[in-house]
Amino acid sequence: MIEIYRWSQTPADQKNKIMKRSAQDIDAFVPNAQKIIDRVRAEGDSAVIELTKEFDGADLSQVGLRVTQEEIAAAAPRLDPAVKKAIEISYKNIRTFHERQMPEEMWFTEVGPGLMCGEKVSPIESCVLYVPRGTAAYPSVLLMLGVPAKIAGVERIAVVTPPQPDGSVDDASLFAAELIGIDEIYRFGGVQAVAAFALGTETVKPVLKMLGPSNIYASAAKKILYGTMDFGTPAGPSESIILCDETTDPELAATDLLIEAEHGPFSAALAVTHCEKLANLLAEIIPVKVNALPQKQKDYVTKVFSNYGGIILTESLQDSIDFTNDYAPEHLEVLTREPMALAARLRNAGEIMMGPFTPISLCNYSLGVNAILPTGGRAKSSSVVTVHDFLKKTSLSYVTEEGYESLRHHVAVFADFEGFPAHAAAVRTERKN
Repeated sequence: MIEIYRWSQTPADQKNKIMKRSAQDIDAFVPNAQKIIDRVRAEGDSAVIELTKEFDGADLSQVGLRVTQEEIAAAAPRLDPAVKKAIEISYKNIRTFHERQMPEEMWFTEVGPGLMCGEKVSPIESCVLYVPRGTAAYPSVLLMLGVPAKIAGVERIAVVTPPQPDGSVDDASLFAAELIGIDEIYRFGGVQAVAAFALGTETVKPVLKMLGPSNIYASAAKKILYGTMDFGTPAGPSESIILCDETTDPELAATDLLIEAEHGPFSAALAVTHCEKLANLLAEIIPVKVNALPQKQKDYVTKVFSNYGGIILTESLQDSIDFTNDYAPEHLEVLTREPMALAARLRNAGEIMMGPFTPISLCNYSLGVNAILPTGGRAKSSSVVTVHDFLKKTSLSYVTEEGYESLRHHVAVFADFEGFPAHAAAVRTERKN
Protein backbone atom coordinates (compact mmCIF):
# COMPACT_ATOMS: atom_id res chain seq x y z
CA MET A 1 0.00 0.00 0.00
CA ILE A 2 2.83 2.42 0.75
CA GLU A 3 6.15 2.49 -1.06
CA ILE A 4 9.59 2.94 0.45
CA TYR A 5 11.75 4.85 -2.01
CA ARG A 6 15.47 4.35 -1.41
CA TRP A 7 16.16 7.77 -2.82
CA SER A 8 19.70 7.16 -4.10
CA GLN A 9 18.38 4.25 -6.19
CA THR A 10 14.98 5.65 -7.25
CA PRO A 11 14.58 5.97 -11.06
CA ALA A 12 14.62 9.51 -12.41
CA ASP A 13 11.03 9.40 -13.73
CA GLN A 14 9.69 8.35 -10.31
CA LYS A 15 11.75 11.06 -8.61
CA ASN A 16 10.34 13.61 -11.03
CA LYS A 17 6.75 12.53 -10.32
CA ILE A 18 7.25 12.81 -6.56
CA MET A 19 8.94 16.19 -6.78
CA LYS A 20 6.39 17.71 -9.16
CA ARG A 21 3.35 16.23 -7.35
CA SER A 22 -0.04 17.26 -8.75
CA ALA A 23 1.42 20.25 -10.63
CA GLN A 24 2.04 17.86 -13.52
CA ASP A 25 -1.73 17.26 -13.76
CA ILE A 26 -2.93 20.88 -13.88
CA ASP A 27 -2.24 21.38 -17.59
CA ALA A 28 -4.76 18.66 -18.42
CA PHE A 29 -7.52 20.76 -16.84
CA VAL A 30 -6.67 24.01 -18.64
CA PRO A 31 -8.86 23.46 -21.76
CA ASN A 32 -12.03 22.83 -19.73
CA ALA A 33 -11.24 25.74 -17.42
CA GLN A 34 -10.86 28.01 -20.46
CA LYS A 35 -14.33 27.02 -21.71
CA ILE A 36 -15.89 27.93 -18.36
CA ILE A 37 -14.02 31.24 -18.21
CA ASP A 38 -15.26 32.09 -21.71
CA ARG A 39 -18.85 31.33 -20.67
CA VAL A 40 -18.63 33.59 -17.62
CA ARG A 41 -17.05 36.34 -19.72
CA ALA A 42 -19.88 36.14 -22.27
CA GLU A 43 -22.90 35.32 -20.10
CA GLY A 44 -22.10 36.71 -16.63
CA ASP A 45 -24.52 35.79 -13.82
CA SER A 46 -26.50 33.30 -15.91
CA ALA A 47 -23.35 31.28 -16.59
CA VAL A 48 -22.46 31.25 -12.89
CA ILE A 49 -25.98 30.07 -11.99
CA GLU A 50 -26.01 27.33 -14.63
CA LEU A 51 -22.50 26.12 -13.79
CA THR A 52 -23.25 26.04 -10.05
CA LYS A 53 -26.33 23.91 -10.73
CA GLU A 54 -24.28 21.61 -12.95
CA PHE A 55 -21.28 21.15 -10.65
CA ASP A 56 -22.70 21.69 -7.15
CA GLY A 57 -26.33 20.69 -7.63
CA ALA A 58 -27.55 24.00 -6.20
CA ASP A 59 -30.11 26.22 -7.95
CA LEU A 60 -29.21 29.85 -7.28
CA SER A 61 -31.84 31.30 -9.60
CA GLN A 62 -34.21 31.87 -6.68
CA VAL A 63 -31.82 32.71 -3.82
CA GLY A 64 -29.33 34.84 -5.76
CA LEU A 65 -25.55 34.78 -5.90
CA ARG A 66 -25.00 36.84 -2.74
CA VAL A 67 -25.82 35.72 0.81
CA THR A 68 -28.27 38.05 2.54
CA GLN A 69 -27.73 39.86 5.84
CA GLU A 70 -30.64 37.86 7.28
CA GLU A 71 -28.90 34.59 6.48
CA ILE A 72 -25.70 35.77 8.16
CA ALA A 73 -27.57 36.88 11.30
CA ALA A 74 -29.45 33.57 11.54
CA ALA A 75 -26.31 31.42 11.47
CA ALA A 76 -24.89 31.92 14.98
CA PRO A 77 -28.02 30.87 16.96
CA ARG A 78 -28.19 27.59 15.01
CA LEU A 79 -24.55 26.66 15.47
CA ASP A 80 -23.36 23.99 17.92
CA PRO A 81 -21.94 25.87 20.97
CA ALA A 82 -18.80 23.69 20.93
CA VAL A 83 -18.12 24.63 17.30
CA LYS A 84 -18.75 28.30 18.08
CA LYS A 85 -16.25 28.12 20.95
CA ALA A 86 -13.61 26.46 18.75
CA ILE A 87 -14.06 29.18 16.11
CA GLU A 88 -13.85 31.93 18.73
CA ILE A 89 -10.64 30.54 20.27
CA SER A 90 -9.04 30.15 16.85
CA TYR A 91 -10.12 33.69 15.88
CA LYS A 92 -8.52 35.12 19.03
CA ASN A 93 -5.18 33.33 18.51
CA ILE A 94 -5.03 34.06 14.79
CA ARG A 95 -5.81 37.73 15.40
CA THR A 96 -3.20 38.04 18.19
CA PHE A 97 -0.48 36.53 16.01
CA HIS A 98 -1.29 38.54 12.88
CA GLU A 99 -1.59 41.86 14.69
CA ARG A 100 2.08 41.43 15.58
CA GLN A 101 2.91 41.37 11.85
CA MET A 102 1.66 44.88 11.10
CA PRO A 103 4.50 47.18 10.01
CA GLU A 104 4.94 50.89 10.65
CA GLU A 105 2.47 52.90 8.57
CA MET A 106 5.20 55.27 7.41
CA TRP A 107 8.92 55.72 8.05
CA PHE A 108 11.90 57.76 6.82
CA THR A 109 15.66 57.36 7.10
CA GLU A 110 18.34 59.92 6.28
CA VAL A 111 20.71 58.30 3.77
CA GLY A 112 22.86 61.44 3.67
CA PRO A 113 22.63 65.11 4.70
CA GLY A 114 19.33 66.42 3.36
CA LEU A 115 18.49 63.10 1.63
CA MET A 116 15.40 61.43 3.08
CA CYS A 117 14.09 58.05 1.89
CA GLY A 118 11.11 56.27 3.31
CA GLU A 119 8.17 53.99 2.82
CA LYS A 120 4.41 54.27 3.17
CA VAL A 121 2.38 51.13 3.85
CA SER A 122 -1.29 51.00 2.86
CA PRO A 123 -3.90 48.28 2.34
CA ILE A 124 -5.00 47.09 -1.06
CA GLU A 125 -8.48 48.35 -1.92
CA SER A 126 -10.27 45.05 -2.58
CA CYS A 127 -9.86 41.31 -2.36
CA VAL A 128 -11.88 38.12 -2.47
CA LEU A 129 -11.22 35.20 -0.16
CA TYR A 130 -11.79 31.81 -1.78
CA VAL A 131 -13.04 29.30 0.82
CA PRO A 132 -13.26 25.80 -0.71
CA ARG A 133 -15.96 23.30 0.11
CA GLY A 134 -16.31 19.60 -0.58
CA THR A 135 -18.52 17.31 1.45
CA ALA A 136 -17.51 19.45 4.44
CA ALA A 137 -17.20 23.18 5.17
CA TYR A 138 -13.93 24.91 6.06
CA PRO A 139 -14.52 27.94 8.30
CA SER A 140 -10.87 27.65 9.38
CA VAL A 141 -9.83 28.82 5.90
CA LEU A 142 -12.09 31.84 6.23
CA LEU A 143 -10.43 32.73 9.55
CA MET A 144 -6.93 32.32 8.10
CA LEU A 145 -7.73 34.65 5.21
CA GLY A 146 -10.25 37.06 6.70
CA VAL A 147 -8.43 37.95 9.90
CA PRO A 148 -5.21 39.25 8.27
CA ALA A 149 -7.24 41.03 5.55
CA LYS A 150 -9.27 42.83 8.21
CA ILE A 151 -6.20 43.71 10.30
CA ALA A 152 -4.49 45.08 7.19
CA GLY A 153 -7.45 47.41 6.64
CA VAL A 154 -8.70 46.22 3.22
CA GLU A 155 -11.75 48.34 2.43
CA ARG A 156 -13.69 45.75 0.44
CA ILE A 157 -13.35 42.12 1.53
CA ALA A 158 -15.54 39.60 -0.28
CA VAL A 159 -15.86 35.87 0.36
CA VAL A 160 -16.78 33.27 -2.23
CA THR A 161 -17.51 29.66 -1.32
CA PRO A 162 -19.41 26.78 -2.97
CA PRO A 163 -22.96 26.31 -1.63
CA GLN A 164 -24.69 23.40 -0.02
CA PRO A 165 -27.20 21.53 -2.24
CA ASP A 166 -30.04 23.78 -1.06
CA GLY A 167 -28.07 26.87 -2.08
CA SER A 168 -27.16 27.96 1.43
CA VAL A 169 -23.74 28.62 2.95
CA ASP A 170 -22.95 26.65 6.09
CA ASP A 171 -23.58 28.30 9.46
CA ALA A 172 -19.99 27.88 10.69
CA SER A 173 -18.55 29.87 7.79
CA LEU A 174 -21.19 32.58 8.14
CA PHE A 175 -20.47 32.83 11.87
CA ALA A 176 -16.72 33.10 11.21
CA ALA A 177 -17.36 35.86 8.65
CA GLU A 178 -19.60 37.74 11.09
CA LEU A 179 -16.94 37.44 13.81
CA ILE A 180 -14.34 38.94 11.49
CA GLY A 181 -16.71 41.63 10.25
CA ILE A 182 -17.23 40.49 6.63
CA ASP A 183 -20.71 40.70 5.10
CA GLU A 184 -20.07 40.44 1.34
CA ILE A 185 -20.42 36.70 0.80
CA TYR A 186 -21.19 34.81 -2.42
CA ARG A 187 -22.48 31.25 -2.79
CA PHE A 188 -20.59 29.73 -5.71
CA GLY A 189 -17.11 28.38 -6.32
CA GLY A 190 -14.84 26.58 -8.75
CA VAL A 191 -13.60 27.98 -12.05
CA GLN A 192 -16.69 30.19 -12.31
CA ALA A 193 -15.75 31.93 -9.03
CA VAL A 194 -12.22 32.68 -10.24
CA ALA A 195 -13.60 33.99 -13.53
CA ALA A 196 -16.40 36.08 -11.98
CA PHE A 197 -14.10 37.99 -9.63
CA ALA A 198 -11.41 38.45 -12.26
CA LEU A 199 -13.74 39.57 -15.06
CA GLY A 200 -16.87 40.76 -13.26
CA THR A 201 -20.57 39.94 -13.84
CA GLU A 202 -23.84 41.82 -13.35
CA THR A 203 -23.75 41.01 -9.63
CA VAL A 204 -20.04 40.61 -8.95
CA LYS A 205 -17.73 43.59 -9.07
CA PRO A 206 -14.14 42.57 -9.90
CA VAL A 207 -11.47 42.73 -7.20
CA LEU A 208 -7.73 43.27 -7.27
CA LYS A 209 -6.68 40.05 -5.56
CA MET A 210 -7.92 36.53 -4.79
CA LEU A 211 -6.40 34.42 -2.05
CA GLY A 212 -7.25 30.95 -0.83
CA PRO A 213 -6.51 27.28 -1.46
CA SER A 214 -8.12 25.77 -4.53
CA ASN A 215 -8.65 22.42 -6.14
CA ILE A 216 -6.98 21.46 -9.37
CA TYR A 217 -9.79 22.93 -11.52
CA ALA A 218 -9.62 26.39 -9.93
CA SER A 219 -5.82 26.20 -10.03
CA ALA A 220 -6.05 25.75 -13.80
CA ALA A 221 -8.32 28.83 -13.97
CA LYS A 222 -5.82 30.87 -11.97
CA LYS A 223 -3.09 29.84 -14.37
CA ILE A 224 -5.16 31.13 -17.31
CA LEU A 225 -6.20 34.39 -15.62
CA TYR A 226 -2.82 35.20 -14.09
CA GLY A 227 -2.21 38.88 -14.78
CA THR A 228 -5.91 39.76 -14.89
CA MET A 229 -6.02 39.43 -11.12
CA ASP A 230 -3.37 38.88 -8.46
CA PHE A 231 -3.67 35.40 -6.93
CA GLY A 232 -1.08 35.84 -4.17
CA THR A 233 0.39 32.79 -2.49
CA PRO A 234 -0.11 29.81 -4.85
CA ALA A 235 -2.01 27.44 -2.56
CA GLY A 236 -3.01 24.25 -4.34
CA PRO A 237 -3.52 20.62 -3.23
CA SER A 238 -2.17 19.92 0.26
CA GLU A 239 1.27 18.43 0.89
CA SER A 240 3.46 17.58 3.84
CA ILE A 241 6.74 16.05 4.95
CA ILE A 242 7.26 14.37 8.30
CA LEU A 243 11.03 14.53 8.90
CA CYS A 244 12.22 11.64 11.07
CA ASP A 245 15.36 10.11 12.54
CA GLU A 246 16.13 7.00 14.61
CA THR A 247 14.51 8.55 17.71
CA THR A 248 11.12 9.17 16.08
CA ASP A 249 8.07 7.41 17.51
CA PRO A 250 6.76 5.44 14.48
CA GLU A 251 3.17 5.49 15.74
CA LEU A 252 3.27 9.26 16.03
CA ALA A 253 4.90 9.72 12.63
CA ALA A 254 2.37 7.44 10.95
CA THR A 255 -0.52 9.24 12.61
CA ASP A 256 0.70 12.68 11.55
CA LEU A 257 1.51 11.56 7.99
CA LEU A 258 -2.20 11.03 7.37
CA ILE A 259 -3.16 14.61 8.33
CA GLU A 260 -2.58 16.23 4.94
CA ALA A 261 -3.09 12.98 3.00
CA GLU A 262 -6.80 12.98 3.89
CA HIS A 263 -7.41 16.34 2.19
CA GLY A 264 -7.94 14.78 -1.22
CA PRO A 265 -6.59 12.48 -3.93
CA PHE A 266 -4.19 15.08 -5.38
CA SER A 267 -2.48 15.70 -2.02
CA ALA A 268 1.07 14.60 -1.23
CA ALA A 269 2.37 13.12 2.02
CA LEU A 270 5.94 11.94 2.60
CA ALA A 271 7.83 10.54 5.57
CA VAL A 272 11.53 11.29 5.10
CA THR A 273 14.17 9.46 7.13
CA HIS A 274 17.63 7.92 6.95
CA CYS A 275 16.66 5.20 9.43
CA GLU A 276 15.77 1.99 7.57
CA LYS A 277 14.30 0.36 10.67
CA LEU A 278 11.89 3.27 11.10
CA ALA A 279 10.98 3.21 7.40
CA ASN A 280 10.06 -0.47 7.63
CA LEU A 281 8.01 0.09 10.78
CA LEU A 282 6.13 2.95 9.10
CA ALA A 283 5.39 0.74 6.10
CA GLU A 284 3.74 -1.75 8.49
CA ILE A 285 1.86 0.77 10.66
CA ILE A 286 0.51 3.17 8.02
CA PRO A 287 -1.77 0.65 6.21
CA VAL A 288 -3.36 -0.27 9.53
CA LYS A 289 -4.13 3.38 10.29
CA VAL A 290 -5.42 3.97 6.77
CA ASN A 291 -7.80 1.01 7.02
CA ALA A 292 -9.24 2.48 10.22
CA LEU A 293 -10.32 5.68 8.45
CA PRO A 294 -13.87 6.30 7.15
CA GLN A 295 -14.26 5.15 3.55
CA LYS A 296 -13.99 8.59 1.93
CA GLN A 297 -10.75 9.47 3.71
CA LYS A 298 -9.46 5.95 3.22
CA ASP A 299 -9.99 6.30 -0.55
CA TYR A 300 -8.24 9.70 -0.57
CA VAL A 301 -5.22 8.49 1.39
CA THR A 302 -4.89 5.31 -0.63
CA LYS A 303 -4.83 7.39 -3.83
CA VAL A 304 -2.26 9.78 -2.32
CA PHE A 305 0.12 6.94 -1.41
CA SER A 306 -0.22 5.45 -4.87
CA ASN A 307 0.55 8.80 -6.53
CA TYR A 308 2.59 11.41 -4.65
CA GLY A 309 3.06 9.92 -1.18
CA GLY A 310 5.29 7.37 0.47
CA ILE A 311 8.44 6.93 2.53
CA ILE A 312 11.70 8.47 1.34
CA LEU A 313 14.73 6.58 2.68
CA THR A 314 17.93 8.60 2.51
CA GLU A 315 21.56 7.88 3.41
CA SER A 316 21.90 10.35 6.29
CA LEU A 317 20.10 13.07 8.25
CA GLN A 318 21.82 15.66 6.08
CA ASP A 319 20.50 13.89 2.97
CA SER A 320 17.01 14.05 4.49
CA ILE A 321 17.44 17.78 5.08
CA ASP A 322 18.71 18.26 1.52
CA PHE A 323 15.74 16.36 0.10
CA THR A 324 13.34 18.42 2.20
CA ASN A 325 14.87 21.71 1.09
CA ASP A 326 14.70 20.61 -2.53
CA TYR A 327 11.07 19.46 -2.20
CA ALA A 328 10.05 22.67 -0.33
CA PRO A 329 6.88 21.30 1.29
CA GLU A 330 3.81 23.24 2.28
CA HIS A 331 3.85 21.70 5.79
CA LEU A 332 7.02 20.36 7.43
CA GLU A 333 6.77 18.54 10.75
CA VAL A 334 10.09 17.76 12.42
CA LEU A 335 10.08 14.71 14.72
CA THR A 336 13.83 14.33 15.25
CA ARG A 337 15.95 14.19 18.42
CA GLU A 338 16.60 17.95 18.48
CA PRO A 339 14.10 19.60 16.12
CA MET A 340 14.94 23.17 17.14
CA ALA A 341 18.58 22.55 16.26
CA LEU A 342 17.57 21.81 12.65
CA ALA A 343 15.50 24.95 12.13
CA ALA A 344 18.36 26.98 10.65
CA ARG A 345 19.19 24.22 8.17
CA LEU A 346 15.62 23.81 6.92
CA ARG A 347 15.38 26.64 4.41
CA ASN A 348 12.38 25.86 2.22
CA ALA A 349 8.96 25.17 3.71
CA GLY A 350 5.66 26.97 4.02
CA GLU A 351 5.72 26.28 7.75
CA ILE A 352 7.92 24.26 10.10
CA MET A 353 6.41 22.55 13.14
CA MET A 354 8.97 21.32 15.64
CA GLY A 355 8.56 18.52 18.13
CA PRO A 356 5.94 15.90 19.00
CA PHE A 357 3.53 18.40 20.58
CA THR A 358 3.18 20.51 17.42
CA PRO A 359 1.21 18.38 14.94
CA ILE A 360 0.04 19.99 11.69
CA SER A 361 -3.56 19.89 12.98
CA LEU A 362 -2.80 22.51 15.65
CA CYS A 363 -1.48 24.95 13.06
CA ASN A 364 -4.26 24.21 10.58
CA TYR A 365 -6.84 25.42 13.07
CA SER A 366 -6.10 27.13 16.32
CA LEU A 367 -2.46 27.84 17.20
CA GLY A 368 -2.48 31.23 15.47
CA VAL A 369 -0.01 30.85 12.60
CA ASN A 370 -1.52 30.98 9.13
CA ALA A 371 -2.41 27.73 7.37
CA ILE A 372 -2.63 29.14 3.82
CA LEU A 373 0.79 28.19 2.49
CA PRO A 374 2.67 27.92 -0.83
CA THR A 375 2.49 24.51 -2.49
CA GLY A 376 4.08 22.73 -5.43
CA GLY A 377 7.64 23.64 -4.39
CA ARG A 378 6.88 27.36 -4.41
CA ALA A 379 7.97 27.65 -0.78
CA LYS A 380 11.42 28.22 -2.29
CA SER A 381 10.32 31.70 -3.33
CA SER A 382 6.86 32.33 -1.82
CA SER A 383 5.65 32.85 1.74
CA VAL A 384 2.83 31.92 4.06
CA VAL A 385 -0.18 34.26 3.95
CA THR A 386 0.28 37.22 6.32
CA VAL A 387 -1.10 40.73 6.67
CA HIS A 388 1.54 41.70 4.09
CA ASP A 389 -0.49 39.91 1.39
CA PHE A 390 -3.13 42.58 1.89
CA LEU A 391 -0.74 45.53 2.07
CA LYS A 392 1.27 47.42 -0.53
CA LYS A 393 4.32 49.63 -0.09
CA THR A 394 5.02 52.99 -1.69
CA SER A 395 8.44 54.66 -1.66
CA LEU A 396 8.66 58.18 -0.23
CA SER A 397 11.42 60.71 -0.88
CA TYR A 398 12.22 64.21 0.37
CA VAL A 399 15.39 66.15 -0.51
CA THR A 400 16.50 69.52 0.85
CA GLU A 401 18.44 72.11 -1.16
CA GLU A 402 21.65 70.91 0.53
CA GLY A 403 20.89 67.32 -0.43
CA TYR A 404 20.08 68.27 -4.01
CA GLU A 405 23.38 70.09 -4.40
CA SER A 406 25.26 67.08 -3.03
CA LEU A 407 23.83 64.67 -5.60
CA ARG A 408 23.02 66.62 -8.76
CA HIS A 409 26.47 66.43 -10.36
CA HIS A 410 26.75 62.66 -9.81
CA VAL A 411 23.27 62.06 -11.20
CA ALA A 412 24.10 64.13 -14.28
CA VAL A 413 27.22 62.03 -14.87
CA PHE A 414 25.20 58.83 -14.50
CA ALA A 415 22.49 60.10 -16.89
CA ASP A 416 25.07 61.18 -19.50
CA PHE A 417 26.75 57.77 -19.28
CA GLU A 418 23.45 55.92 -19.86
CA GLY A 419 22.35 58.27 -22.67
CA PHE A 420 19.44 60.11 -21.03
CA PRO A 421 19.90 63.83 -21.74
CA ALA A 422 16.52 64.84 -20.27
CA HIS A 423 17.49 63.21 -16.98
CA ALA A 424 20.76 65.15 -16.99
CA ALA A 425 19.11 68.45 -17.90
CA ALA A 426 16.69 68.12 -14.97
CA VAL A 427 19.51 67.99 -12.40
CA ARG A 428 21.52 70.74 -14.12
CA THR A 429 18.56 73.04 -13.53
CA GLU A 430 18.73 75.49 -10.64
CA ARG A 431 15.82 74.93 -8.25
CA LYS A 432 14.22 77.19 -5.64
CA ASN A 433 11.54 76.78 -3.01
